Amino acid sequence: MQTKNKVVAMILAGGKGTRLESLTKKTAKPAVSFAAKYRIIDFPISNCANSGINVVGVLLQYESAELDAYIGNGEKWGLNGIHCLMSTLAPKQTEKGANWYKGTADAITQNIDFLDKANPEYVLILSGDHIYKTSYTQMIQLHESSKADVTISVIEVDPKEASRFGIMAVDKKDRITEFQEKPKVPKSNLASMGVYVFSWKALREYLIRDDKDPESEHDFGKNIIPQMLKDKKKLQAYRFEGYWRDVGTLASLHEANMDIALDKAGLDLYDEDDSNKIYTEDVYSVPQYVGKKGSIRSSIANQGAIILGDVESSVISSGALIESGAKLTRCVVMEGARIRSGAKIHNAIVAPYVDIEEGRQINLGSDEVVLVSK
Repeated sequence: MQTKNKVVAMILAGGKGTRLESLTKKTAKPAVSFAAKYRIIDFPISNCANSGINVVGVLLQYESAELDAYIGNGEKWGLNGIHCLMSTLAPKQTEKGANWYKGTADAITQNIDFLDKANPEYVLILSGDHIYKTSYTQMIQLHESSKADVTISVIEVDPKEASRFGIMAVDKKDRITEFQEKPKVPKSNLASMGVYVFSWKALREYLIRDDKDPESEHDFGKNIIPQMLKDKKKLQAYRFEGYWRDVGTLASLHEANMDIALDKAGLDLYDEDDSNKIYTEDVYSVPQYVGKKGSIRSSIANQGAIILGDVESSVISSGALIESGAKLTRCVVMEGARIRSGAKIHNAIVAPYVDIEEGRQINLGSDEVVLVSK
């Protein structure tokens, strides 16, 4: 008899992440470092583990080798037990080569066999490049109690940023009545977080239908959800409360790091007793808010970093060296970077293993975020 899993999670982690420029030239966006010791992918996988979801598929594509090796068998997140399954899923191979995912919906369609084998009642679709801590339990319960075909996690965003997201209108019961995918003129600021709970029977039907449509872009926001709305299926909104950031741009990645450094996010990433703890490969070093050497104010630095200079409102990763006489404000310094004596940097992301020469001045007095790379 086939085992029944109530919920299977599928994490979309195959995007190129071109807006992160050279940070994703040889690294998948979900594998980019965050908050001194984490990687972006740690967040959605940890959220699954903390929600008691035992079957998780991570859909890879662009520069997948590093991310595949990092995820491994799911041991970092407690998902490698007898009753748990963590799988990395690449595009299907044919005699002509890889059949690359054509869109977010196509990525799931190509893995229907995986889902059929898991035999879920509900499928949780997640993005691999969002920073937030949660348990999906309440969202799944709402989906079940409302008898929805799909439930979409939503959050109110700055109206100026609304055109970056899928925007929706809802009725008094938060049933979705209208959906706009990245509209030029948004009708509201209620944005999709890219977190969906689908009833698998309904989703499977729509995926197969969409796969046969030559005009489709095979995307959830552009095709699947609008078609379900058109067919008068029940679409339910789940209002998320808490910190959430899409870190798909340099500015948003920098801002999210600053939120952690300055304790604006309300996310305690270092509480060992937290039921929604974020797990990572680095289980030994704990970023500290105060360093023993140099001047560190309102910053976090991995214990593997060496800080001899003046660091303010910054995030310093393992293996980084900040020499005496260097001064950093509002910087994200990634693994292995070297900031030499007398260098002054402001509002910047310093890519891994970059060496900043003595006395160099970067972005001083600017409100714009810059990337310093090789």
